[in-house]
Amino acid sequence: MERFNFGLSVSTDRETGETLAVYFRIRNGQVAETKEFADGSAFADYDRQGRLLGIELLGPCEITVLDRIARKEPKAKKFIRNAIPRHMAIA
Repeated sequence: MERFNFGLSVSTDRETGETLAVYFRIRNGQVAETKEFADGSAFADYDRQGRLLGIELLGPCEITVLDRIARKEPKAKKFIRNAIPRHMAIA
């Protein structure tokens, strides 16, 4: 059975409260590769087996980009869609 370890980390500017980055942890593991998406607004971390470990958002991103990153991970896709701060998702 697949082991997920979902988690969400949000980094904010201490003075303004503005969201600087959001990291969606999908599962634990060692990052072997990081791929860039959406012109540097999103990054996906993968292990040596190609399993998605997490996604980092550095700016607003189209939800379709996140869906594409998590396309092989239906549970992760649902987690991301439910957890993403609204101002970081472009419909």
